[in-house]
Amino acid sequence: RKEAQKEAKRLEIERQKAAGTYVTAAQKRQQALALEKLRAAGYTVPAPRESGEDGDSEGVTKKSFVYVDEKTKAKQEEKKRRRLEKLGQLPVASEAPETSPEAPEAVVVAASEAPPTPSESIATTPEAAAAPEPLDDWEMADSGDEIKAPAAPQPAKKAGAVVKADSKDSEDDEESDEDSDDDDDSDEDSEEESESEEEEHRGQRETKEQVMERVKARIQKRKETASAKRSTDDLRSPEGEAGGITQQIGATEVPAEAIKERCKQVRGFLMEQMKIPGFLIIDTPGHESFSNLRTRGSSLCDFAILVVDIMHGLEPQTIESLKLLIKGKTPFVIALNKIDRLYEYDSNPRKDVYELLKSQKPRVQSEFKERMEKIVVEFAEQEINVTLSNSKNATDPDYVCMVPTSAMEGDGIGNLMAFIVNQTQTKYAQKLAYSEELDATVMEVKQIPGLGTTIDVILVNGTMRAGDVLVLTGTDGAIVTQVRELLMPKPLKEMRVKNDYVHYKEVKGARGVKVLAKNLEKVLAGLPVYITDREDEIDYLRQEADNQLANALHAIKKKPEGVYVQASTLGSLEALLDFLKSQKIPYSNVNIGPVHKKDVQKASAMKEHKAEYACILAFDVKIEREAQIFADHEGVKVFQADIIYHLQDAFLNYRKELKEKARRENEHLAIFPCKLRVLPNHVYNTRNPIVFGVSIEAGQVKRGTPICVPSKEGILLGTISSVQRNNEEVPLAKQGEECCIKIENTTGEAPRLYGRHFTHEDPLVSKITRESIDVCKTYFRDDLTKADWQLVVQLKKLLDIM
Repeated sequence: RKEAQKEAKRLEIERQKAAGTYVTAAQKRQQALALEKLRAAGYTVPAPRESGEDGDSEGVTKKSFVYVDEKTKAKQEEKKRRRLEKLGQLPVASEAPETSPEAPEAVVVAASEAPPTPSESIATTPEAAAAPEPLDDWEMADSGDEIKAPAAPQPAKKAGAVVKADSKDSEDDEESDEDSDDDDDSDEDSEEESESEEEEHRGQRETKEQVMERVKARIQKRKETASAKRSTDDLRSPEGEAGGITQQIGATEVPAEAIKERCKQVRGFLMEQMKIPGFLIIDTPGHESFSNLRTRGSSLCDFAILVVDIMHGLEPQTIESLKLLIKGKTPFVIALNKIDRLYEYDSNPRKDVYELLKSQKPRVQSEFKERMEKIVVEFAEQEINVTLSNSKNATDPDYVCMVPTSAMEGDGIGNLMAFIVNQTQTKYAQKLAYSEELDATVMEVKQIPGLGTTIDVILVNGTMRAGDVLVLTGTDGAIVTQVRELLMPKPLKEMRVKNDYVHYKEVKGARGVKVLAKNLEKVLAGLPVYITDREDEIDYLRQEADNQLANALHAIKKKPEGVYVQASTLGSLEALLDFLKSQKIPYSNVNIGPVHKKDVQKASAMKEHKAEYACILAFDVKIEREAQIFADHEGVKVFQADIIYHLQDAFLNYRKELKEKARRENEHLAIFPCKLRVLPNHVYNTRNPIVFGVSIEAGQVKRGTPICVPSKEGILLGTISSVQRNNEEVPLAKQGEECCIKIENTTGEAPRLYGRHFTHEDPLVSKITRESIDVCKTYFRDDLTKADWQLVVQLKKLLDIM
């Protein structure tokens, strides 16, 4: 049917071309526009007639019937009425009576013809006097009539120009409406015209790759421009309260005034030379995302404080943090904390800490020096040179400085702040310069009563505003959302107080801010935040956000065989993987977010390799109901816990149970290797069952072991049914021991006789097989010693086992 319609349309277009009445879509738009301009100027356009007098109905060419959807027609009329209203030329009902259904087609004005007099433009009959309603473009195309072009009135052109000059917006609206009407008419155009238009648009359109490249180049240029504008005269600072210390989202803001107040007693500190506007301190131990931020190489923190307990020295967690700082090449200072724990130490937080230490009793100074030197040695073991910040080596770049502090009493805090100020203003001033390019990271995803799901963001550089479009990394792909609110707690208020937040329209780095937006439930902590105000950048930033997660997961080294690990964030995933590595538990695959059916499918593939690894370790994530049902059906064990040690215990117990079960199922197939020598003075029964004493020259003897005589063509004597030592039944006897064994005839042949078929001079060995060797390797490897496995190799050659 479609082909028939196309053919009919093509024939109709050819007929119109032959008659000279064919009009293209562009010509139709020009005609309609000219007609509307005439009407807008207040001129009545006469209807054309092919022949005959005014009253001759035969002379009028009747148009063919066209069935129009009433709703579509009503919409078109409403559009025309609105256009006329905009131009201020809406005709009154008395002046423009309804047009007769058989009214002739509208006349298109041709600018090339001479303008008629006003009297000529007035119709003489009632039909001509009525202002005819212009037919739609598709009606004009269907009618097939030749369109005449009478002269256009001269004032019409002038009026049109005035309208265009005075109301350009109205013209734009009119053109947009005309374009929308023409879209409906495009179905009536020829195939040739449609194809040519498509080719024209295709030539103008960019490919997706070209758009991505253009967007990438624009973003890169923007970053370079922002980087070039950075100046040490404009250090990034939040526009916050200039009073006390403010507890922010995931961070603590210390303004310049508070720093000066704490540093005024420090010797050599010049307050008037202080440039930095304050500190934004992030307490990292509580933030699981910190490790991930360091590993991805991002510079979230400009300067770090490594806290070391002077009473205990370097602890495992401290060494781990130290390695992170060295790996990330982050500058840091060591806070030698808890000096108030020194015996008979006298505290004074309003004094320079080095002067305070000099004023202490000799025994206190001696203990401090002794403990400090011990810590210096511990750092030297980690290949780090450390010294006190007031020593002569403090300025040496090969040394890391230590500042004695007491967090409890406040001693040395001023010295610590002063040291950081001096270091950042001299060595790292360029790093602290403000940049317009956004640098922000999601620290935590939280559920807040009354607010819903929110994200805590550390805004290092740039500005974030309410209404900005964010692109974030989520567990199921990139998330595009709009900032509804930017919140921060009131100064010096507890964060636990509900709804006690201040709303901000915009926030400038460096600050911690709580962001309210839609669809934040699946956002991943520890990854960057992207902001855009251009629609064509969204796809590129989506791709960048997905790549961040893919790169982080891809960087994790996995084993061919191992458990499936699932965690809530990248930070917790890395912590869990490090722990599993230390416990020698391999992992074959990892993922972020809730456990879905697809995760169970991936984990079930391990059943073909090692059943004990066909399980999922879900750390701090929920398990979807569908996934749990599927796991039960597939035999995949899912362990869920919020504490790493609980997860480890559950898995190790499960692996132990599986191993014990497999051992029980394969115990009858496992044949331990042994080499025996008969004790001739302890032969108690020579025929079924054969009972005698033996000396174990190699291997292990246990019940169920088949015994053969290799020197007598490998004849099989039977299976050991009992092992006794000192008249007591024992499950196992090892190399170097002597015991009494009972051999039952299980061969199905005539029983063998001691003295006829073999003697005490013939060594006896266990009848191992290829299957029994494989079972021992798989389930009983730990039960056999290195000497036992060497005996297995000898027996393989002796019994011709491949």
